[in-house]
Amino acid sequence: MTKISPALLKQLWLTFGASLSFLIIGLVRGYSASAIPSIEDVDPEIIQSSEQKSWIGAIPPLGAFLGSMLSGALMQRAGRKRTLQLTSPIWVASWLILGFAKYYPLLLLGRMITGVGVGFVLATAQVYVSECCDPEIRGRLGSLPTLSMSLGILISYVAGNWLYWRYLAFLSAVFCVALFVVLLPLPESPVWLQSKGLDASESIKWLHLSARATATVKEDNNEKAEKAEAPPSLFTRKVFFSPVVYKPMIIGFALLLFQQYSGIDAVIFFTVEIFRNAGSTLDAMTATIIVGVVQLLSNGVSTLLVDRAGRRPLLLISAAIMCLSMGSMGAAFYFHLKESPWLGYLPIASLVVFMLGFSLGFGGLPFLLLGELFPAHYRSQLSAMASAVNLMSMFSVIKSYHILDEVLTSAGTFWMYSCFCAIAFFFVLFMVPETKGKSLAEIEQFFRSNKDQKVETVNMQTVL
Repeated sequence: MTKISPALLKQLWLTFGASLSFLIIGLVRGYSASAIPSIEDVDPEIIQSSEQKSWIGAIPPLGAFLGSMLSGALMQRAGRKRTLQLTSPIWVASWLILGFAKYYPLLLLGRMITGVGVGFVLATAQVYVSECCDPEIRGRLGSLPTLSMSLGILISYVAGNWLYWRYLAFLSAVFCVALFVVLLPLPESPVWLQSKGLDASESIKWLHLSARATATVKEDNNEKAEKAEAPPSLFTRKVFFSPVVYKPMIIGFALLLFQQYSGIDAVIFFTVEIFRNAGSTLDAMTATIIVGVVQLLSNGVSTLLVDRAGRRPLLLISAAIMCLSMGSMGAAFYFHLKESPWLGYLPIASLVVFMLGFSLGFGGLPFLLLGELFPAHYRSQLSAMASAVNLMSMFSVIKSYHILDEVLTSAGTFWMYSCFCAIAFFFVLFMVPETKGKSLAEIEQFFRSNKDQKVETVNMQTVL
């Protein structure tokens, strides 16, 4: 019988607790697909137009953008764990507003506030997990939040198939209460405690962290002592344009932009419409649930492989699969293949393969890399900025889909997404370093110039 180490058990416990926040993000993302049909059937007076429906789906990213801009300062001042806990009552309030809403403006307000909560936890949960795990298992555990997000989307799809939209909101609020309770016994991030000059020994002991996991980057002896106590602002010219900041920032921001411009949220938010336009005979909700199941299963595969195959190979495979599947989706619309008995299934197959490819790499690894690439002193601010970039690009993809569909046609829109996936492939190939098995200190040292570091760790292989 294989013995599971106490370190793995404790770090897995913490990861499951933090991952509950991503499960709630999944509930937020999946809510509109399930709730809007229910509102139209039971309370049709609340929604009067298709434009109002689009705003119910698109407004959470705007709220999340606001939340992400505040989250950097919040998780730096209050800590990673407290930020997640503070988000819980905000989410509970937003779901209750949705559950009791009788008018359209209240629906928008509730959805907006759920988005603010998403912005608070999107970077925080990933940073919390990355800072509390040993390098050897950080990839697998750091992928669990994204797996939880897929599970949340699937729960919302399945529950929304038989729950009244108000009851679906109340069910979602229960998970938010569970998040607060589960986090209570968990320790704060030792990296954050050390950055504040606080004693991190109890946290390190609870997590059974190795010496490599808690190592920090050593500065030259001739550096001023006060810099170690109070690092300069991120937005000074010297810091912002230093290799340790701008290189990982470019990589992190670009990966999150490519994640969205692959067309993922156009697929998630408009799955039913796309299936109908493709001539699918499947029930709309059944098709949506199939996509949710595929996303969950392929995220599970990615979680198992990330510490074996590495980040770069999975990202490259993911980009290649997405490029081909979006290309075939465009071809299906362009050549009207739905008129063919067998090739008429190509649009459905393309969407399923696309979700598999996306979840294998670009679905979760960009978020994992946020917690790995950014330097410790500025991780909170940079992660929050990266989340803001991701959320604004998400909003632009959702709101532009129908415009692009009208201007470029369905075929042109999916071919455009395919081109972005191709660019993402070459960006990963030439710019993204491999972080598998490296401690956070080793990754930070890799980006530093020689004069700013004392190299005490193994070199990282990259083509950067």
